[in-house]
Amino acid sequence: MSASFPFELDPVFRAMAVSDVGAVMAIEKVSFPTPWSAGTYRHEITRNEHGAYWVVSPRGVAARTAPSVLAYAGTWQLGDEVHVTTIAVHPNWRRRKLGEWTLLNLIAAVRRNGARLVTLEVRTSNAPALALYRKLGFEEVGLRRGYYLDTGEDAYLMTLFHIDDEMVWQKLAAEIAAIERQSRPPSDGDSPAGR
Repeated sequence: MSASFPFELDPVFRAMAVSDVGAVMAIEKVSFPTPWSAGTYRHEITRNEHGAYWVVSPRGVAARTAPSVLAYAGTWQLGDEVHVTTIAVHPNWRRRKLGEWTLLNLIAAVRRNGARLVTLEVRTSNAPALALYRKLGFEEVGLRRGYYLDTGEDAYLMTLFHIDDEMVWQKLAAEIAAIERQSRPPSDGDSPAGR
């Protein structure tokens, strides 16, 4: 069973800055068999007019002891279509719903920017990621044979349609709220003793 979302870190979803690249690379190198380079991230942040990249960082007291980047994600947007280029969580903070929370915040951000659908590739063997994407409403729309050059593994192409539709968005917004609600410790007003 996974631990709860790390409310104790007071995480914030924000735009990735060039100063974040070192911390991103530390996660990148342990997350992917063929990691992107620091130069690629710097280019994506500063020169790719279609790219948008975000990080999840701790705030407050936690920022002194936790890694400066807990998770990150990136997209390319062409018109109303968005492609997720990367998403990863720091190894010490995995299985605490940070990946899901990051993806949901990414979807919220691109929706505000006019996106109608989100696509991504995922290894056919990556059962946890597949389960998450299906839970959020992504559909398998294609198969990319030999997509991953490191192993020759196939990738599913998955798409989340109609994020601009209010009914679709309400389901996703409810997922964000559920993660955040489950993660907060009860306040005095929430407990019977506080009444």
